[in-house]
Amino acid sequence: MNDTIQTAEPAALKFDTQSALPPEETERLGIDIVAALKTVFDPEIPADIYELGLIYKVDIKDDRSVDVQMTLTTPNCPAAGELPTMVENAVASVAGVGPVSVAVVWEPTWTPDRMSDEARLVLNMW
Repeated sequence: MNDTIQTAEPAALKFDTQSALPPEETERLGIDIVAALKTVFDPEIPADIYELGLIYKVDIKDDRSVDVQMTLTTPNCPAAGELPTMVENAVASVAGVGPVSVAVVWEPTWTPDRMSDEARLVLNMW
């Protein structure tokens, strides 16, 4: 089984309770992974990728490997080559995490509606 953090909105986390990992470990990993994701910034936007709503899914598996689905603000994003590697390195830095896989997906299409209030504030998008 696995534990999934799905982000319909940046602040919304969903955990699958069918995991072989203890619930407190799943919670710790989820919190630490989100904190790590918040250290990754698109070089052209002064907000972190988590608050921008670029992370669609984080799947923590029983063997502690982690699969991340993310998107970019646009397919022509100049940081497209580096952001997935930055996400992989950030998640891999979390204590207790095994191998990390990052996939860039385009569905659903990213829109500014996915941004958190924090990102909107930073970007003056009120």
